[in-house]
Amino acid sequence: MPQKIRDSVISNIAAAMGEGITELRRQEVLLKTGALQNAILNSANFSIIATDEKGIIQLFNIGAERMLGYQAAEVVNKINPSDIHDPQEVMARAQALSAELSTAITPGFEALAYKASRGIEDSYDLTYICKDGSRFPAIVSITALRDDYDGIIGYLLIGADNSVRKQVEADLTNAMAAAEKANLAKSDFLSSMSHELRSPLNAILGFAQLMESGSPLPTPTQKASIDQILHAGWYLLELINQILDLALIESGKLSLSQEPMSLVDVMLECQTMIEPQAQKSGIRIRFAPFEIHYFVNADRTRVKQVLLNLLSNAIKYNRVGGTVEVTCRLITAKRIRICVRDTGEGLPPEKLVQLFQPFNRLGQEASAEEGTGIGLVVSKRLVELMEGEIGVESVVGVGSVFWIELNLATEPQQLAASMDEPLTLLQARAHQGAALRTLLYVEDNRANMQLVEQLIARRPDMRLLSAGDGTRGIALARTHLPEVIVMDINLPGISGIQALKILREDPVTAHIPVLALSANAMPHDIKKGLAAGFFRYLTKPIKVNEFMEALDLALEFAETGIDNETQLIT
Repeated sequence: MPQKIRDSVISNIAAAMGEGITELRRQEVLLKTGALQNAILNSANFSIIATDEKGIIQLFNIGAERMLGYQAAEVVNKINPSDIHDPQEVMARAQALSAELSTAITPGFEALAYKASRGIEDSYDLTYICKDGSRFPAIVSITALRDDYDGIIGYLLIGADNSVRKQVEADLTNAMAAAEKANLAKSDFLSSMSHELRSPLNAILGFAQLMESGSPLPTPTQKASIDQILHAGWYLLELINQILDLALIESGKLSLSQEPMSLVDVMLECQTMIEPQAQKSGIRIRFAPFEIHYFVNADRTRVKQVLLNLLSNAIKYNRVGGTVEVTCRLITAKRIRICVRDTGEGLPPEKLVQLFQPFNRLGQEASAEEGTGIGLVVSKRLVELMEGEIGVESVVGVGSVFWIELNLATEPQQLAASMDEPLTLLQARAHQGAALRTLLYVEDNRANMQLVEQLIARRPDMRLLSAGDGTRGIALARTHLPEVIVMDINLPGISGIQALKILREDPVTAHIPVLALSANAMPHDIKKGLAAGFFRYLTKPIKVNEFMEALDLALEFAETGIDNETQLIT
């Protein structure tokens, strides 16, 4: 190898590997001893290849021999580095450079050395091909070697085996794929578990509601027993929802629908819903009036869920005859804080730090108050997903203040209502003189079928047809053309969504509103169902009033072709 190339190689390598040494010290080392030269050229940890200006190998160190299996004598003055690289990678590099520079770059050493020849130090991933045909990934840096007049006299390639990093990357990719698969399986499990738990609850709560309002009315003793069944059933449903919410949040699968929403409207709804609980517990509750109609950017359903959880806790853990006060105030021009203040026992600092831990009830496990230790954890996660914040301040013997902060939003543009108000439930039922209307219920669960049969038996203006699977339901729909169809999702044979698609594609049945009634109650299930074209998506257990109201809206739509509720929403 020409001496000037050798000297340039040593200089470049020493510079690359000795950045911690001052320039004066580096020159002193190079001039006074040949030990550094020998250490570099004989390094077994790096492949060091030097070429002349045409790309023909002039130096092939011990590391290159060890990695690639060639002896220096087999390659020096005979081949260039591109000959021991994966040819497809060399071709791809040439094509990428050609596209970047809008000029043709010849595959081969020119493609490898192009940037270095223009004074740009380059490093890249490539695959080395060994003498025995085996391959391994490497990281290679390439630098141009220059003489005293800045003319290129060759190129230096320093390579390191990249197998370990590539294996780690492959393992990480596989681990991420496995984690994603596990998340999907978890999501499917949650959806399935929700369905399996809700199905028996549907029968329990549905028939208990029928017994409660049946004729003749239950005796006081029976009424007390029914109340216990309903109380336990609705509490179990709440527990199922909280556990599923928490699991869904932690798996990253919870979807939110964030949009500008009226904080005043939600607070009024919460007030209406929570006041009976407060009265029953002997707690005075006060909502401070809003001076300004604020809007926040959040998911309306989830904000209500969080506020109701805070309000319910403030009532449950208050003192006898205590009070709960709800206030709002601006924190910044873009942020509002809602505070729920109670007059309970308060929490000491050591309990405050445990407050948002799952299933930790802070010593209340033995109390008479029902609870799971999940509600606050879910609330915290939900608020954070909505880019908000939740916190608490507490003084023992005085009470606690739980607060949430949300981002303010501008009031959305309202569309002028051009339609009349929709018929109320009572108005719809007053149409006793109207022609008998038909409801088709497609359901494979006999208990659910019996429940809806008894509900429709209370409607003298309606008759019920039933089918145990989607195929039979489609046949009955085509034959009888019912005004409304109620469809379960999980059916034997074809699913409710598949059956809906067939009905929609048939001109004879395409106009019939179809209500989904399913135990698949996860948010993504509801979203999927509504996207498929269901008129409404109802979840089990059946809430009788909700079912009847949705049925009335569907019947009105069947008569007029107008979905008044949708028009009011939009």
